[in-house]
Amino acid sequence: VQLQACGGGLVQAGGSLRLSCAASGFTFSSYNMGWFRQAPGKEREFVAAIRWTGTSTYYADSVKGRFTISRDNAKNTVYLQMNSLKPEDTAVYYCAATGTLGTRVPIEYNYWGQGTLVTVSA
Repeated sequence: VQLQACGGGLVQAGGSLRLSCAASGFTFSSYNMGWFRQAPGKEREFVAAIRWTGTSTYYADSVKGRFTISRDNAKNTVYLQMNSLKPEDTAVYYCAATGTLGTRVPIEYNYWGQGTLVTVSA
């Protein structure tokens, strides 16, 4: 099983980034997917999740209206479009797969990617 996240980088406040996460080794289209982030010295926190069909999405209050999660089951890829970025969005972002729809609890995710660093400068 592999989840390969990419697309992180350095961006100024107010800017945008699009993260991608390519999956392999499991039936991607049968799993709900999520994005989490972890800032230095802080616990890993939920960012967004999407149903295996792509028809339902869930967001943390801190990113609602700025971030959009989507997926392409034909490409085994999940995306996170991040707009209006703020310095407090700086973190390592992880994608993860779960059989539990809409869960925000890291322990309920079965597979994890290696993370991609997003740095937002003021």
